[in-house]
Amino acid sequence: MFSVTQRDPMLELVHHLEHRMGRIFTDPFRTSFEWPVPEAATTAWQPLVDIFEEPDVIRLVAEVPGVKPEDVKISVDANLLTIKGTKEQVAEEKAEKVHRYERTYGAFERTFRLSASIDPNKIKATYDLGVLTITLPKAETAKPHLITVEVTPQKALKA
Repeated sequence: MFSVTQRDPMLELVHHLEHRMGRIFTDPFRTSFEWPVPEAATTAWQPLVDIFEEPDVIRLVAEVPGVKPEDVKISVDANLLTIKGTKEQVAEEKAEKVHRYERTYGAFERTFRLSASIDPNKIKATYDLGVLTITLPKAETAKPHLITVEVTPQKALKA
């Protein structure tokens, strides 16, 4: 027979506070392109996300280790992209006593505000080895394009 040790809610609070304090010191150094992320008080953890811009797309790459692809839900409502899911905690059946839980479990949610330049109907998501990649194609009007300079015909000079 085995017993399951519950996570200490006070340790969860300290971990969350430590994470937010770390953000206070790193926020001023973030790039100007990064989208603001509202804090979600109901989540146990938030996956880390890298954002890349390319000429035709913007890619969000999120770390969701231990999360099954079917447990991830991605939605777009108006101009908000939301990634949410759950990382289940599996009880260690072999351990007689649990000394420490450091990995995070439970519900997560991240929300990103989409610019008008994103085509929401063409968003795609892939999952590989705990990494979720969301590809946000830019609308044709937002893609960079070259403008041709037209030469105006010269009027004949009078001699």
